[in-house]
Amino acid sequence: MPDLPTPQDAAEAALFSECWDAVLSYADLCTAGSAAATDLATEAFSLGMREAREAEAAVRGVGRRLVRLPRIPLLLTAVRTTAADWEVQGLGHRLDPDLRLWLHSDKAARYTGPPLQRPIALRGLRDLQAADAELLWLAEVEALPLPVVARRLGLDPATVGDELAQVRLLFRDRSNRNHLDSPMDGPCRSYARLLDAVTRSTSGETPDDLSRHLARCQQCAEAAACLRLHGGGLPAALAGGVIGWGGLAYLERRRRAAEVRLGAGRPAALESGPPNPGAHKAKVVRNGLLVAAVLVSLLALAVSMMPGGDMGHDAKSGTGTGTSADGQPVANPTFPVPSATSRAQGSAEPTKTPTSGPSPSSSAKKSDPEPQGTNSGGVAEPEPSESAPPSCEVEYSLVNQWPDGFQAAVTVTTTEALSDWRLTWSFKDGQKVTQMWDANYSQSGAKVTANANDYNRSVPADGSLEVGFIASWQGKNAPAYDFSLNGHACAKG
Repeated sequence: MPDLPTPQDAAEAALFSECWDAVLSYADLCTAGSAAATDLATEAFSLGMREAREAEAAVRGVGRRLVRLPRIPLLLTAVRTTAADWEVQGLGHRLDPDLRLWLHSDKAARYTGPPLQRPIALRGLRDLQAADAELLWLAEVEALPLPVVARRLGLDPATVGDELAQVRLLFRDRSNRNHLDSPMDGPCRSYARLLDAVTRSTSGETPDDLSRHLARCQQCAEAAACLRLHGGGLPAALAGGVIGWGGLAYLERRRRAAEVRLGAGRPAALESGPPNPGAHKAKVVRNGLLVAAVLVSLLALAVSMMPGGDMGHDAKSGTGTGTSADGQPVANPTFPVPSATSRAQGSAEPTKTPTSGPSPSSSAKKSDPEPQGTNSGGVAEPEPSESAPPSCEVEYSLVNQWPDGFQAAVTVTTTEALSDWRLTWSFKDGQKVTQMWDANYSQSGAKVTANANDYNRSVPADGSLEVGFIASWQGKNAPAYDFSLNGHACAKG
């Protein structure tokens, strides 16, 4: 494996330090072990920096605008390219099995195929000025606070918010133009103008026919995600469209990494110096061991202070020492974020007994479904008739999984036409949903509720709806169960 390139000056050395953590984070998702992650990140970092320097040298003094991705997504693309080279060279056993399947699919071919067929987000980001693209990526995907972004890019902290709003509009304009330039069939062409108008509105509902079209057409759905600036979907559109495989998982890791850095008072912009993978890994292992020791000590102290009667009650209700760890992520020595994130989430999301559901004397890990009479909003759901056959069928699929999280999809087929829908399910192992698309979600204890968005409320008879989400897990990751659509239980597909 090649050595990391030598920084040309102090500014580039600081840039290396800022980018290395992102590259190693994505490489860790793409590989099957910590050693492979470091090797992939090192090789990809060298490739990406070499390509960036060659591109800058080619346009220097010519007066042309440099057309390329911002530095971090450029390096992440190099990780994906290097992984594809490993697969060709017979090193595929070092990669994540799901990534290997993706590399041989049509989805991967889109990123290297004809430019007009590549993802809308990728084309839109490349069309921005370099400084604008950097601002958009750091704020939306890397999840850095605006003062940190302003300091890193040399912008005025007082006006960086306004600049970001303008850049979002520019990205929307470039994405809309690229969507109109893409090869389209008749239905897509007929909906293009309507899609532009609907996504500009912050409150207007999506017409039923457009909703059905977006549910079937991937290209138009990608365009809608880039054009709809309200609703918080832009980071997922950028990460998924630019990075490709693992983009949403990377997005979640960067969000949690930013939270941990701020909590520790160490913004990434203040770190400098060339990356040192060996020292970085050693520090992660030390941090993981330290956090684990602190958690064990706190648990032991809590148990020692409990009255004898309460201890027995907690053991039965699932809030004692036997299950408190199930709801919290553990330290992951292959990646610097999860160990500190475990500490941050441990204080923010303590395990607690649901206020409704099984009686206190029942086991917290009992596999029986929760009663249908409660949901996250506290509204009673109607009991389905035992004699009536299920009107819906559900398929739960695990798309991807990594040490501290996973991505999954839920597809529901309904025999009845729906003008609105609410989908609920439960988790057995303390999984926590952190992001969801194609639905608005809430979670109360083990129970998750997903409500339709404006654009996909209507579902025809014998049609289907689908939601995707990212969640955290620890210890076990059993599939979700007890699915209900509008209060009626669904059969498993």
